[in-house]
Amino acid sequence: MPALLDREALFKDDRLRLIFTCCHPALAPETQIALTLHTVAGITTPEIARAFLVSESTLTKRLVRARRKFRDAGISYEVPPNHRLPERLTGVLSVIYLVFNEGYSASSGDALIRSDLCSEAIHLARLLVELMPDEPEAWGLLALMLLNDARREARTDANGDLVTLEDQDRTCWNRSQIDEGSAMVERALRMRRPGPMQLQAAIAALHAEPTDAADADWPQIGLLYAELAKLQPTSVVELNRAVAVAMSDLSAGAGPARGLRIIDELEAGGELDRYHLLHATRADLLRRGDHLPEAADAYRRAIPFCSNPVERRFLERRLDQVERSTGNPRG
Repeated sequence: MPALLDREALFKDDRLRLIFTCCHPALAPETQIALTLHTVAGITTPEIARAFLVSESTLTKRLVRARRKFRDAGISYEVPPNHRLPERLTGVLSVIYLVFNEGYSASSGDALIRSDLCSEAIHLARLLVELMPDEPEAWGLLALMLLNDARREARTDANGDLVTLEDQDRTCWNRSQIDEGSAMVERALRMRRPGPMQLQAAIAALHAEPTDAADADWPQIGLLYAELAKLQPTSVVELNRAVAVAMSDLSAGAGPARGLRIIDELEAGGELDRYHLLHATRADLLRRGDHLPEAADAYRRAIPFCSNPVERRFLERRLDQVERSTGNPRG
């Protein structure tokens, strides 16, 4: 049984208390997370639906069923006893991370980043680590968010426009936060109970530690995504692996063909049809491989599915650049 510190002191934060309450094992994992995001974090139904890649009506039905189950089964809204906390940990980790993601790449509003949500998620993760210090996935989650959040100031320019990872001014990154996050990754991995949050944190560290984008260890990133896919076999993880594979080949002087084949398989599956990053990723790899007409087509597919105006402007600029290079600029 993991060590637990004084729960009354740590559960003084009502939000962490409510997250553990809502992540009840009687509910399906995705329903736990959706209910908690809606009830505790105040994230709207459309925002949650986009995070789960489902329609708003599907998400609404899940929430209604969850509340009905709580009522009909007489499930009380209360924090579980200490020995039952670990069985709710996976849901709690997912909720906190989705709050962070909504802040890191906001699905609505005029800005790319909602700093309040990022800070809130990091605060909750610190409390979680204090509550359950022997849980490596809690350390992995906190490390992952710290490493990604360290790049916050460099992710947009003076006009509020998106700056991609490879083009960011790394002198603006928060190096003390990167050092803290990297140390947490190492601490978590030394516990020898690897999990999805730890693997994602290790990937984030490989992105954050180099002071030059050219020094990114894409082969190692690809291997970590392959391991992550074993634990978390989702289409989004596979899409990220495709990027790592393609960038490894490009770094070695080859083309992005292997990565594009993975994306072809994902597209054939249909699950990510309305996910703008699938089409945007295809477009970027095609652009890098100098397949410009095909890249333009992929950018055109991505733009209608992109809800954040900052990301949409970036995709529109890329499309304009590609079209001009092909000699077919938009009117």
